[in-house]
Amino acid sequence: MSTVMRSVTGEMVLSRQVFGGLRQTLGDRLLFAGDDGYDESRMIWNGMYYDRRPAAIARCESAADVAAAVDFASDRQIPFSVRGAGHNVAGTALTDGGLMIDLTRMNAIHVDAPARRVKIGPGCDWSKVDVATEPFGLVVPGGIVSTTGVAGYTLGGGFGWLSRQSGFTSDLLLRATVVTADGQIREASLVSEPDLFWAIRGGGGNFGIVTEFEFRALELGPEIAGGLVLWPMERAAEVMDHFAELTATAPPELMHVLVLRVAPPAPFLPESVHGKPVAGIAGFYAGTADEGMAALAPVAQFGEPLANTIKPKPFKEHQAFLDSGQPYGRRYYWKSHYMSDFSLGVKDALLQTATTFTSPFSSVLLPNLRGIPEAPDGPVSAVGFRDASYIVNFQASWTDPAEDETHIAWARANFDAMKPNSMGQYVNFMTEDELADVQRRAYTDDVTDRLRIIKRQYDPDNIFRMNKNIEPA
Repeated sequence: MSTVMRSVTGEMVLSRQVFGGLRQTLGDRLLFAGDDGYDESRMIWNGMYYDRRPAAIARCESAADVAAAVDFASDRQIPFSVRGAGHNVAGTALTDGGLMIDLTRMNAIHVDAPARRVKIGPGCDWSKVDVATEPFGLVVPGGIVSTTGVAGYTLGGGFGWLSRQSGFTSDLLLRATVVTADGQIREASLVSEPDLFWAIRGGGGNFGIVTEFEFRALELGPEIAGGLVLWPMERAAEVMDHFAELTATAPPELMHVLVLRVAPPAPFLPESVHGKPVAGIAGFYAGTADEGMAALAPVAQFGEPLANTIKPKPFKEHQAFLDSGQPYGRRYYWKSHYMSDFSLGVKDALLQTATTFTSPFSSVLLPNLRGIPEAPDGPVSAVGFRDASYIVNFQASWTDPAEDETHIAWARANFDAMKPNSMGQYVNFMTEDELADVQRRAYTDDVTDRLRIIKRQYDPDNIFRMNKNIEPA
């Protein structure tokens, strides 16, 4: 029996028969509604998009599979999306009615410890990378949480705990295998397809599908120092002042993140503050644990905190300590701003709107990016606003669809209050309703112009458009 589903445009009806040619290539790895694994493949991190149902899901296992899927969809003008780890807040991994190219089975990791190089498949998240590299005393820096996907994170630039010392994660990319719009499998690096290589380091999934990343790894650990210190929200103003003072002079090895949230029912917190707003500073030191404990003492010893979790621990443990606040399946809506400094205006805007919450799961994260170095080799990549000193992310999170408007309004109110201090937005934090403004909001004009020229070269028909889209020049 034919399964008929409507595409994202609502203009075409796609049946199983339409995908007959691709089924010959992929066999039972091409899934339809009702097949084993179909619902598993379409369950992405942001639960707001669980009503989307692809007409078919191509579970790829190689670059050749990906090229076949791209060729098939392109030839028939079938809209398609690409899923890596499925963590993108805008839900772009999941098409409604088209073809989803699923890369989750492409999850191999190879560590060449003597050369300090790590090859990673696009289906991995950073938790898997941390487990693979830790036995060698190496890390490839990921995001602030370990469930973030390697692919989308890197393609958008990628910053995390080590960025002030080592740059954006995309700066550490040495080589990538990319399937482009013409179905070709290309090697992109500083010497091979250098324009393509420049664009995929910050320009998102606009230029092809990366089927393998190769990174330069860094020596670290396995034990570092890091953690979170929390105070009552009533002390938020002085906590912000302390954060601003610390981050103005912190060495590159030292990373701080301002945290505003509702206290969870965690055992390290007094029961009397469970469910109440708290202000915190998370800290991390990229060096030995002893050095880190000394460097983080000004955070740990400030005032009389409700809790202090800073301690020596494995890097992979620190990388995952905020994961519980962002579980799969909740509803998420984010708004962000890059900022040049932590001014009085920034502090006032946060105190005005970011110290109360409409959901116990929502939070505000404000990392210090001051002094991120330029790319270590060759020309600067396509990362937007890489000279920003701070970024703030208003993370609305909830479970009941009936409350969508309430929590989205909270994030937007915070975003609007911070607008006077904004340089631009981080492309990986942009939500679905911001996709039309990616070129204007996420990049400077010169970067946008170059991205559009490279887009015209590698994807003139914009077949890679279900993403944070850059239009061809």
